[in-house]
Amino acid sequence: MGKIKRGGYIFRIWKGDHPPRHCHVYRDGKLIMKYNLEKMSPMEDIRDSRIEWLIRLLVKEGKL
Repeated sequence: MGKIKRGGYIFRIWKGDHPPRHCHVYRDGKLIMKYNLEKMSPMEDIRDSRIEWLIRLLVKEGKL
């Protein structure tokens, strides 16, 4: 799918990546978190309400 820039973050999804379906979130070239799109929750013990809001918006728009 490629990458999507939104709110100062880059959201990336790779076709054929390992399950569960997830996106990688970057800021300033650094990986911030991986986000499980099936459970709609971070894959690590990291929470960021702004990132989660952006992900929900991108999912609603059909971009993730």
